Amino acid sequence: MLNIQPHYLSLAELFENRLFRIPHYQRAYSWKYKQRKDMFDDIKKLKYNSDNSHFMATVVGLCRETKTIVTDKYHIIEIVDGQQRLTTLVLLLKAIQLKLSSSLTDEERLKGTPEARVERELQELLVKPDDLSLLLLQTNHDSSSYFADFIRNGLSPNVSDAKTLADKELLSAIQHCKSFVNDWDNIIDLLTIIKNQLRFIFHEIEDEAAVYTVFEVLNNRGLYVSWLDRFKSMLMAVVFEDNQGNSQEHINELHQIWGEIYATVGLREGLDSEALRFAATLKTTKSVGSPLNEEKAVDRLMSQVNHDTSKTIEISKWLLQVTKAINIVYDGGVKPFKDVVIKTIQARLLAVSILLRNFTDSEVRLLLNEWEKTTFLIFVLCKDSEKTHAKTERGNYIRLSWEILNTEDFQADDILARIIKLGKSYKFNPHNVLFDEDCYNDWQAELRYLLCRYEEYLSLRKGQKFNNEQWNRIWKQSAASSIEHIIPQSKSDLHSTESSTFVHRLGNLLLLPPDLNSELGNKNPVEKAGDYDEFGFLDAKMVAKTIRDHDGWDKAQIVSREENIIKWVNIEWEDAAEYE
Repeated sequence: MLNIQPHYLSLAELFENRLFRIPHYQRAYSWKYKQRKDMFDDIKKLKYNSDNSHFMATVVGLCRETKTIVTDKYHIIEIVDGQQRLTTLVLLLKAIQLKLSSSLTDEERLKGTPEARVERELQELLVKPDDLSLLLLQTNHDSSSYFADFIRNGLSPNVSDAKTLADKELLSAIQHCKSFVNDWDNIIDLLTIIKNQLRFIFHEIEDEAAVYTVFEVLNNRGLYVSWLDRFKSMLMAVVFEDNQGNSQEHINELHQIWGEIYATVGLREGLDSEALRFAATLKTTKSVGSPLNEEKAVDRLMSQVNHDTSKTIEISKWLLQVTKAINIVYDGGVKPFKDVVIKTIQARLLAVSILLRNFTDSEVRLLLNEWEKTTFLIFVLCKDSEKTHAKTERGNYIRLSWEILNTEDFQADDILARIIKLGKSYKFNPHNVLFDEDCYNDWQAELRYLLCRYEEYLSLRKGQKFNNEQWNRIWKQSAASSIEHIIPQSKSDLHSTESSTFVHRLGNLLLLPPDLNSELGNKNPVEKAGDYDEFGFLDAKMVAKTIRDHDGWDKAQIVSREENIIKWVNIEWEDAAEYE
């Protein structure tokens, strides 16, 4: 029977003579606005109830060692569970310290007023007065040092500076905490509530082997633990149960692998769940029709471990490979404009399986290009087809993904033929889909993709380089901000009364950088032609030439351009589908 030694403590008692560390093999900061707001709302409820307390959370920590700072001894605690809440509370305490510091005068500091003493004590709680300026809490995966810089020096960069999801959430948390503190009228009262009325159940564990059964215990008590975290703990428990002479080497190796896994899943939301599901789905003994859910994924992977320590390393490495491959797919892989073709989980799984096969770079490019083309055809151009919505059709993607990794003699040419075959089963006429249709409302991301591909085609035909800074600017903004109506929406009634879709037709829509698109606003096409020319895109130049040649832009020019784009679509996808 596991004895976790629970202690019921206030935050002040929890922080007394302890230093907290979040090891690199734990997940990064991931709390969002809602979770922080819920915690702040709990604190607000205590504002006029000084005799009440609020149970905040269960915190589980592994006591690693003791450290002496000046004359005080501190327990070094590795946080096993509760790091999100503790990180947020430490940020909140720093925000309070900064608010107190900004309100103090030099005279108040010299006199040592109560506020000055509290401000100094709070800073010494957060940053210990030793040569290394040890922090009360040291986080993980903080490559930009945002957390440490804020706690030590009060620095808080803009959220837009963040390069990873974890950094974004951390910087958002800093701003959120500062805003919450600034809105509180009596800052000393707020600090009193946080230190004394927030209560925690703290489990301090000294045996690392016991840590990896804690998650099951907590989960059985109704406390949520993510499936990825549970899976890691199950693997670690296997190593400790094995108890061989080299178990510590295995533990260290698992720590390193899982440190990389958590560093990668911290880059974007939902990656942890998807990595677990994909890793198990691609490792099943036979193909399945849909990706496994998280619970089944853990069961399937653990069945392959089967209490074998060496398998814990093998499966962890496999999960890391899958995690990195998924991140490559989200980052764009071969091209930067894949947002609309990775919307479906089946398409992402197929791309991941291609990346995991260790083909040559040229083979990967070839396969992903065909994957991209076929996926856009099936899930975008043919999205209204009953065939696309059929579970069996989506299952074809899953089955092919599994075969790529589980059929030894399945070579790149075989995979290419199978991807093409997926598209060939669809009947598609681009004229029926794109001609005289509203290609703007509810289709902006798809339109941006299509027009990017069209510009790529025009550039290749002219022998020009396609990728440039302008395209990166377009892809970093929302799709709608880059879509230009050649005849402005506000002036459509001057040109046609036939239908409300007139200005939203494909032939009247053009891609421009967001700033230029905004600048041109409601100008007439003749006024905008010069800007189209200077911008430099071949499609925009062609539109500018047409405007000058016809001294304007009207329905005839819209229809002509629309027909040209549809002809290109017909050529581009003629090998990927049967045509009606």
